[in-house]
Amino acid sequence: MIKKEVLTDCSIGREDLVSLKSMGNIYEICYLQKKNCKVTTQLLDKDHYFSLKTGEIFECNHIDNRAENKFQVGQSLKRLRDYINTNVVEPTHCKWVTLTYKKNMTDSKQLYNDFKRFMTRFKRRFKEYKIEYIVACEPQARGAWHMHLIIIFDRVAPFIPNATIEVLWEQGFTKISKLDNIDNIGAYLTAYLGDMEFTEENINELKKQGFNLSHLALKEVNEIEGIKLKKPKSFIKGGRLYMYPPKFNLYRISRGIKKPKKEYFSYHVAKEKAGLRLPTYSKGFTLSDTENSFTNKIIYEYYNTKRSN
Repeated sequence: MIKKEVLTDCSIGREDLVSLKSMGNIYEICYLQKKNCKVTTQLLDKDHYFSLKTGEIFECNHIDNRAENKFQVGQSLKRLRDYINTNVVEPTHCKWVTLTYKKNMTDSKQLYNDFKRFMTRFKRRFKEYKIEYIVACEPQARGAWHMHLIIIFDRVAPFIPNATIEVLWEQGFTKISKLDNIDNIGAYLTAYLGDMEFTEENINELKKQGFNLSHLALKEVNEIEGIKLKKPKSFIKGGRLYMYPPKFNLYRISRGIKKPKKEYFSYHVAKEKAGLRLPTYSKGFTLSDTENSFTNKIIYEYYNTKRSN
């Protein structure tokens, strides 16, 4: 059984080896006390795997929805944040577009087909620009899909009326926004993808989906999409994860999207490359495997060069 405990002391030694991930104005330093480089299992087919340690063959556990594998979902959202922060370095070159359906459209295949047709029309309409995109899909409680899309232009983005986007989308309602005055766009845009608003309708839908309401965790927000709310709203942490089909890709990117740059240095060198500033945010924890008497310590530090110490 794996046990996780939060660290009170998140200090890293000067000469400790760390990874440094560069993502636009965001830097991530990660320290692992121990690193496992050995492969312990081998997949035989879609239903069985082989343990290289014991020689036994086991059945694979297939999930019914993404909430049953929160680690996998968390990693997907983390990769999405990294892609956004790496590529959205000039907010004036970008547009943030929300695409929704006027009907209760629940087919994930149609979702991507409609999106591809929209992007084809959009690129044809603005053919004088080189355009890349990052799109995240989000299910609503009633099952209908909508998409959050970042469009990245090769220079200052043109003014685009919302009516133009609706004509190109052809499926329903749209909203277009700027991304100015946000210094951690990746964290900002992915903040609510796994959460769901706390309403009676959503609670009833979660009950149908088998959500364990005894483990219900809420968070309160005062603004959404940069707009301050007259009254704070409560969100169910992780509630939306039950709406994603198994093996569904939460996001997609265009071919020209850059990957974050990851390098390895001693801690003091990584600090220099991050600007010798104080971390914007840090966290640490230990993971213990009681069966194999193994314990590992993991520490993350995040630096935002657009913020002063």
